[in-house]
Amino acid sequence: MDTKSLTLLVEILDAGNLSEAARRLKMTRANVSYHLSQLERSVGMQLVRRTTRRVEPTEIGLKLYRHGRSIQDELAAARESIETLGKTPQGKVRLSVPSGYGQFVMAPWLLEFKRAYPDIVLDVLFENSVDDLLRDEVDIAVRIMSEPPQNLVARELGQVRYVACASQAYAAARGLPQRPEDLAGSPIISAAVIGRPLRLSAYYGGQPRQHVVLEPTVISRNYAFLRDAIRAGLGVGIVPDYVVHEDLARGELVAALTPWRLSIFGRGMYMLYMPNRHHPRAIAMIIEFILERAQARHEGRPGLMAAAG
Repeated sequence: MDTKSLTLLVEILDAGNLSEAARRLKMTRANVSYHLSQLERSVGMQLVRRTTRRVEPTEIGLKLYRHGRSIQDELAAARESIETLGKTPQGKVRLSVPSGYGQFVMAPWLLEFKRAYPDIVLDVLFENSVDDLLRDEVDIAVRIMSEPPQNLVARELGQVRYVACASQAYAAARGLPQRPEDLAGSPIISAAVIGRPLRLSAYYGGQPRQHVVLEPTVISRNYAFLRDAIRAGLGVGIVPDYVVHEDLARGELVAALTPWRLSIFGRGMYMLYMPNRHHPRAIAMIIEFILERAQARHEGRPGLMAAAG
């Protein structure tokens, strides 16, 4: 067994299937399959389990993967230390951020980071689904969820507070819901999950949690559009507070159910990335930068560029 064989195993398991591994390695699928078979024959044990869609490591395959990943990380660290010696930070970072939090909270952070480090390439995806970081070749994902995946490093950026709100005109004409169950009879503006009901959880003091199934009349994953629909008086919006914070502060929108804590998709905002991997300097820098900005936002103070360097 040599380092090339371990590299092949790492690429196959990182890619998730032989076809994607072949694309990344610029080889044919048959060639990848042949070399994997040769590696398994030399070890004398099965290293991966093949299904119709994915490959997964066996116990010995996982052990060899970790050794191969460690070797790759050490080589990458050594290579980067030489290549970046005396140079300004460079590299590429691919981030996947929620459409709402990404647009209303993270966009200024990312622009500030780019201005400070112009030689780092930012590839930013605005999406809400929790996808496979390896499959989509994403370095960092930010997601709202109740519990982060166990197979990823999860750094909490803060708690998400949902608000029920409506325009002044809507409130004057139809009134505002007084209890969570009143939302079931209101035109709701919110994001939704395709293929399953939208379930709202509501908490009030020490009372038992309430659940309300909502049927939105305006549905979108574009939170700027949802904000426009709420401002247009089309119904009661159920959105994270950062989407409508300025409108509420100006009095253009009014909040309902303020004593209640509301939740739809989870209350934690997490930054996710792969464990046990050497992070190139650009990725490590933006991870620390985002954490610093999130902490500053939580504490209500401006971030400091010096803390992110």
